[in-house]
Amino acid sequence: MARICYLARDFAPKTLEVIRQAETICAEYDAQGFTLTLRQLYYQFVARDLIPNRQSEYKRLGSIINDARLAGELDWRYLEDRTRNLESRAHWDDPADVIDAAARAYNRDLWGAQPQRVEVWIEKDALVGVIDPICRELDVAYFSCRGYTSQSEMHAAAMRLRRYIAAGQTVTILHLGDHDPSGIDMSRDIADRLALFLDYSGDAGAFDLRRIALTMGQVEDYAPPPNPAKVTDSRFEGYQRLYGNESWELDALDPNTLAELIRTNVADLTDEDLLEDALDRETEERQTVARISDRYAQIAAWLDEEDSDDDR
Repeated sequence: MARICYLARDFAPKTLEVIRQAETICAEYDAQGFTLTLRQLYYQFVARDLIPNRQSEYKRLGSIINDARLAGELDWRYLEDRTRNLESRAHWDDPADVIDAAARAYNRDLWGAQPQRVEVWIEKDALVGVIDPICRELDVAYFSCRGYTSQSEMHAAAMRLRRYIAAGQTVTILHLGDHDPSGIDMSRDIADRLALFLDYSGDAGAFDLRRIALTMGQVEDYAPPPNPAKVTDSRFEGYQRLYGNESWELDALDPNTLAELIRTNVADLTDEDLLEDALDRETEERQTVARISDRYAQIAAWLDEEDSDDDR
């Protein structure tokens, strides 16, 4: 079902070459467990010197990809739009299925006994699909800021951090954003506003924000394709004095690089012995729920007998 010819297309040889290049790149990341956005695919083309870094080329690539998918030339599963998702309730055919799902989904709060509490905040909603697997693996909460975070969300976050701090933990937010005038300033904005709300309760000293991407050092190390910094941004002059006229998007970093940055920084803040203890307890408790699931029919029959006895 991933390749269906809905609309036949007669592609020119150069267009077919672009489609095959997209196929190769997408298959490479699919094998690693990543589904790309169109923007990420575009930056892979630019990074591999397949197309120049121009908005017109981005639009052209998007048009080719759209036609290729409709013509059955490219797997629909290779690309996704992470900003639009269907939401619905979960449904079950049998009560036993609920218990079985609970057994498989049972997770302890692995950070509950840690001296640190870590959250990952990312500027772009479109990159949530990249950080979701590694954050789930590490049991780290993540949050999509969608640019400058609203005052309501920031206040709610501060109240959440206060609860962690009250429980005796220090809190670190790992922030990822574009390296452009606003993207750099967003790290400052998050730190300042959270400190304002936490200062009120005297908890600001237990909070830290660590910007883990994009930094100028990473720009130099990974050489993502540059874009002109927006001169219309009110923060442009201050940015220009420090970094010049170019900017870089987070989307241009390899998804593996983003995942490894998160993994490395989380590891720095983790007590491994406490983590192992929590994982062992989680395994034991999950097995207990699984045993209940396996014996659901017996338990249900026993309950029916108990109800019958009560009715006599």
